[in-house]
Amino acid sequence: MKYVFPENFWWGSASSALQSEGEGYYTSRGETTWDHWFASQPNRFHQETGPQDTSQFYRHWQDDIQLLKQLNHNSFRTSLSWARLIPNGIGEVNPEAVAFYNQVINELIEQGITPFITLFHFDMPMAMQEMGGWENREVVDAYARYAKICFELFGDRVLHWFTFNEPIVPVEGGYLYDFHYPNVVDFRRAATVAYNTVLAHAKAVQAFRAGHYAGEIGIVLNLTPSYPRSQNPEDRKAAHHADLLFNRSFLDPVLRGKYPADLVTLLKDYDQLPKCQAEDSSTIAEGTIDLLGINYYQPRRVKCRDSIVNPLTPFMPEWLFDNYEMPGRKMNPYRGWEIYEPGIYDILVNLRDNYGNPRCFISENGMGVENEQRFIENGKINDQYRIDFISGHLKWLHKGISEGCNCLGYHMWTFIDNWSWCNAYKNRYGFIQLDLATQQRTIKKSGEWFAITAINNGFDEE
Repeated sequence: MKYVFPENFWWGSASSALQSEGEGYYTSRGETTWDHWFASQPNRFHQETGPQDTSQFYRHWQDDIQLLKQLNHNSFRTSLSWARLIPNGIGEVNPEAVAFYNQVINELIEQGITPFITLFHFDMPMAMQEMGGWENREVVDAYARYAKICFELFGDRVLHWFTFNEPIVPVEGGYLYDFHYPNVVDFRRAATVAYNTVLAHAKAVQAFRAGHYAGEIGIVLNLTPSYPRSQNPEDRKAAHHADLLFNRSFLDPVLRGKYPADLVTLLKDYDQLPKCQAEDSSTIAEGTIDLLGINYYQPRRVKCRDSIVNPLTPFMPEWLFDNYEMPGRKMNPYRGWEIYEPGIYDILVNLRDNYGNPRCFISENGMGVENEQRFIENGKINDQYRIDFISGHLKWLHKGISEGCNCLGYHMWTFIDNWSWCNAYKNRYGFIQLDLATQQRTIKKSGEWFAITAINNGFDEE
């Protein structure tokens, strides 16, 4: 069968500033929470590899953009570093950062690659975190100022802006499950961080619209469909609660301009609501987006709890459901994630049927594999498993588009093997192999396949 995608479909990949740029210790970039955490607890990072050990995009950006062109990208998403542009989060703008980002944006456009720019991808300036991070509304205002500065500096050329990448992840990691700094376990503080992040997003959207900049503004959400174990009412209720907390807590505000009433009731029932101000609802209502980025990696399978909650334990999402491991599921054993290609279709159908069919694209989808060197053949990694992963998801994406879903593109995570937070280089995701010691780049088989797919705007498969 031939899978042909719509004209002007966005083919590309995604990256982020902190995971690729490097050079943080040798230039005037400010300290981030990741720099601070790695310096204080390097043992929390795989093989004690920190954010200074990247593909050094800050140094190799010209060569890397040529590789993007070689892979036939017509678009590429990365982020700006708040701590590089404004080292203390507030105050003076760093002219070196402005020059660097101007060079990157200009070169991408020169090579026919449309830049998609994210403003915040987990990398909070440490000076802002010391003020309380997203718990502090002064940081929200500082972020809105940073966003406006970015629009003024680069908005004449950047036509696709995203306020946040996966904003639920710093909530989960930093304030619930202890895999991001500041390593807090406190649901009410997590709810405050999530709420203030939505406010920050909305204020950035307000600034963008007030400035009448060209282009459009959106957000990138990692949407994880919640599937109940069965159609039993209690299993369905558990899945609904998981969906409210992990998907709709951001999806509804940015697409509908308000929170789901049942999420508000749920948090109120458990005395977990964040503090609100009178003008917040109108601010959030003005934060609806033009374009939604969808990061999809795995489904969430849940069931009702089998045991009573200990009321002395901290309130957690798992008070409301249990995770469920479906028998016979297909797995990526290296990452520990289920591979479920139809999930990408289910997300699109939900958006079409329940959210007015917004303009959207797949902003991340990827497969991390450990020790890929064992698959080297004739000097090149034969990652057929990654080709199978991509093509399997593209088939379901194609089905959604053929049924009227308004999906405009597909970006793979990621372009080149990158530093990946606490996992560092445990799993590799790239179209291009990185030798960290020599900085040598080698295109994998999946990169060659993607280049052909992009230039043909689709692929054939029996």
